[in-house]
Amino acid sequence: MSATAPELREQILALTRAHHEAQVAPPFIPGETPVPVAGRVHDADEVERLVDASLDMWLTAGRYAEEFERRFAALLSVRHALLCNSGSSANLLAVSALTSPRLGARRLQPGDEVLTVAAGFPTTVNPIIQNGLVPVFVDIEPETWNVDVDRLAAAVGPRTKAIVLAHTLGNPFDLDAVSKLARERGLWLVEDCCDAIGSTYRGEPCGSFGDVSTASFYPAHHLTMGEGGAVMTKRPLLRTLVESFRDWGRDCWCGPGEENTCGKRYCQQLGELPYGYDHKYTYSHLGYNLKLTDMQAAVGVAQLDKLAGFGDARRRNWQTLRSALAGFEDVLILPRATEGADPSWFGFALAVRPGAPFTRDDLLAHLERRRVATRLLFGGNLTRQPAYRGVDYRIAGDLGVSDLAAGAAFWLGVYPGLTSEMLDHVIDSLHEFLAVAGLRKAA
Repeated sequence: MSATAPELREQILALTRAHHEAQVAPPFIPGETPVPVAGRVHDADEVERLVDASLDMWLTAGRYAEEFERRFAALLSVRHALLCNSGSSANLLAVSALTSPRLGARRLQPGDEVLTVAAGFPTTVNPIIQNGLVPVFVDIEPETWNVDVDRLAAAVGPRTKAIVLAHTLGNPFDLDAVSKLARERGLWLVEDCCDAIGSTYRGEPCGSFGDVSTASFYPAHHLTMGEGGAVMTKRPLLRTLVESFRDWGRDCWCGPGEENTCGKRYCQQLGELPYGYDHKYTYSHLGYNLKLTDMQAAVGVAQLDKLAGFGDARRRNWQTLRSALAGFEDVLILPRATEGADPSWFGFALAVRPGAPFTRDDLLAHLERRRVATRLLFGGNLTRQPAYRGVDYRIAGDLGVSDLAAGAAFWLGVYPGLTSEMLDHVIDSLHEFLAVAGLRKAA
């Protein structure tokens, strides 16, 4: 008798796992094998779930997406998590949701100001501009590379309506000060956690402080789906608004393949449409289609079980680099965690001090020759990037540290895929360069 569909599925998944486990990674050869700054870390669990989802041929969000959203929301101590196709889209959805007329007098409108930093990732800032709002750039502080909270408070003006900030390289910004400022001034707080899933502040998870928060599941990040992102909130109304902007701007909240869950599909009067116009085709916002597939979500479900271990590895690798460079503070600005924070580090940031006997370019060229990958601190000072020429923005004070970041800062990888041999090679490469520059570790 031929096998049934469930039996065949079981065989396929068993072979999928066996295929993955039969693969052997090549040995690491210092100076020849690249040491990346980031990358996906997975095992047979992710591959098996991906194939399982593909066998369903349910090509939009489905059972795995529902499971991930439920578990991820619980992990971050929020009520709602909505998946989308990238962290950049998550930021777009978060800011766009705050422009909804349903928010009344608190809605963001064209010309309103939003406080942010110049030394960040472009798609943290771009949704502000894309919604006709005015970014107000505030400087950062060295070592944490997060917003200078004193400058942030001084930057509030009569048209300031919101704050949009990311936790730089997994290091939480001062959430006490920023949350207090937002609360006292009646400002929306958008918490970009794309680099900080698993980080905590005073014991609470990053992503649980903002009115709305965002995550990315790109391969470089703490959890991966290949591509993917999420928007999180504790507020049911904001959840509804995010979902509307994500799903074409429609007023209906029925899931894929569902209809009339509100019981009012043909008995409402909305806008100037005829009475009873199909609620599934009624649009309350100028939205997008930014959903993801269940195959991506299936990978994310497998990754959730590994998040704690990933965080432990990131912290351990960061501390290894920090200890290895202690004593070189006279020429290097070394990173530190924000007070009260326990970062699940995305990267190890450092900068060459002004007056050092070498430049950042000298050091990066040496590391590149040794096959050690590095990255700059995102866009450096975004106001100096060509994309922002002609953009309407305001600079609060000066951006001296942002310029320092643009000219002297970079970061090294700490992701869980780095082996002890790789980290030893990174440290040896750094020490070799500093020795050639005539420097020795201070006692």
